[in-house]
Amino acid sequence: MTVSPCRSKFFVEHKDLYQFLLRVQEKCVKNNCRQIVSISQAIDLVDPLVVLDQLTQANEINFYFEDRGKGEAIAAIDAVAKLQIDGTDRFAKAENFIKSCLKNIVNFANVNQPFSGPHFFCYFSFFDKNIQADYPFPSATVFLPRWQVAVKNQRCTLVTNTIINASVNIKKILQTVQSKIEHIQSLNYYSPKIDLFSSSFCKKSEVDAARFKRSVSSALEKIRSSHLSKIVLADTLDVRSSNHFDLFKSLNNLRQVHPNCYIFSTSNGKGQNFIGASPERLISINNQQLITDALAGSAPRGKTPAEDAASANRLLNSEKEKHEHLLVLDFITQRLSQLGLLPQVLAPRLRQLSNIQHLWTPISAIVPASVHPLQIVSQLHPTPAVAGAARDVACAEIRRYENFERGLYAAPLGWIDSQGNCEFIVGIRSALIDGDRARLYAGAGIVAGSDPEKEFAEVQLKLQALLKALV
Repeated sequence: MTVSPCRSKFFVEHKDLYQFLLRVQEKCVKNNCRQIVSISQAIDLVDPLVVLDQLTQANEINFYFEDRGKGEAIAAIDAVAKLQIDGTDRFAKAENFIKSCLKNIVNFANVNQPFSGPHFFCYFSFFDKNIQADYPFPSATVFLPRWQVAVKNQRCTLVTNTIINASVNIKKILQTVQSKIEHIQSLNYYSPKIDLFSSSFCKKSEVDAARFKRSVSSALEKIRSSHLSKIVLADTLDVRSSNHFDLFKSLNNLRQVHPNCYIFSTSNGKGQNFIGASPERLISINNQQLITDALAGSAPRGKTPAEDAASANRLLNSEKEKHEHLLVLDFITQRLSQLGLLPQVLAPRLRQLSNIQHLWTPISAIVPASVHPLQIVSQLHPTPAVAGAARDVACAEIRRYENFERGLYAAPLGWIDSQGNCEFIVGIRSALIDGDRARLYAGAGIVAGSDPEKEFAEVQLKLQALLKALV
C-alpha cells in the first residue's frame, strides 16, 4: 500500500501532536478547566464543496463560502462552540463570544498555511428580531467549527478544533483526526460542470405583480414628501420541486453560472439552508487593510456587445442611478469616519455580472487593532444599498410594505479569524431552502424617478437568474 506524503507526514508529526495534547490535558487537570485546541495542517488538494457534501450530517450547522476570483473556498462543518441570540446588542455579544473563545484556544498550527488557525463563522439576520415566529434562523449565529477545510490558490488546509478536558481520550482524538483526514483525502477533486436537475419543477407561486408595483408607487409618494430619499423593496418567489433540492448541485450550479459572485450557504442544523450568489461584499480585512464596496445603481446586460455597451453607457450617465449610488457611498464613508477610520474612495467603475451590471466604488481604510471587525459590520449594516436612506425610516417602511420575513436576506454573512482578518458579504440574490421548497429573494432600490414597471422587471430579472441555477 502506498502512503500519501501527507499521511506519512501526519504519522511523523503524530508524536509531537500527541505530546502537545497531553500537556494541554495536564494543564486542564491542574486548573480544573477545559481548553479548545486548534490543529492546522496542510492536506492534499480537495474541493471544499465536495467535503461539505460528503461530511455534513443533517443535524449539524455548517457554512460554505467561495470567491473564485480570489481562488478561495472554505467549508466549516459542525460546531465546538456556538452562540445563537436575538436582540439589538447581537453584534456586541457576538464580538464578546469570539473574544472569550479566543482566550481559551491553543494552536497547534502550520501557520504558513492559508486559512490556518481558528475561524469563526457568523450570520446575522436583516432585522435584530424576526417577527415571523417560525423563521428557521435566529437573528445572530456565531460558531467555531469542528472541521474546517479551505483552499487558497490551490493549497489546502484542514483545521480541526477539539475540546480538551480532564476526561477526554487523547489517543481517540488523534484516531478521529487521522480517519477524518483519510476520508477527506479519498474524495476526488470535483471537475465542475453544470448539473441539470432530474426533478420536475412543479409549483411556483406567482409573484403578486400588482402588489409590488403598488408598494413602489406608495414609496415614491413618501420620497416626494421627503421623509425618505431611497427605499429598497424586495419580493419573493416560492418554488416547489418534485424532489428535495440538492444543496451540492445548487451550489455547484451557482458557482458555474456566477463565477464572479460570492457563493455562500449556511445551514441551521435543522434541515434548512440559506444559499446564494451575492455580488456584494460588506467588508474584507486583510492585515488591517479594509476594503468595502459601494454597490448600487443597476442596468441589464445587453444581448450583443453593442447593446451591452449602450446599456453600460446609460447606467454611467443616468442621474437617477448615480444619485442612488451616491447615497450608499456617502453613508459608508460617514459610518467608517464615525469609527475613527479614514476611508479612501477609489475610482468608480462597473461591476458586470452575467445578467446585470452595477455602479461600483471600492473604499479602503486601515483598521487599528482596537476596532473589532464586528464593530464595523454593526456600523454598516444595513447599508442604503439594501435598506434605503434615511436608514431607520426606510427599515420601518420595509416592515410595512413587505409581507414576508427578510431573515438572512440582505444581511451580513462571513468569517473572522484570530488575527482580525475577515470577509463579510451581503446575502442578496439568495434563497431559503427547506426540503422540496425554496423561497427566492431579490430587491430593487426605489429613488425619485423610479418607474414601478421597471423596478418590478429588475426584481424578476434577479429572481429568474437565481431560479435557473437552483433548478
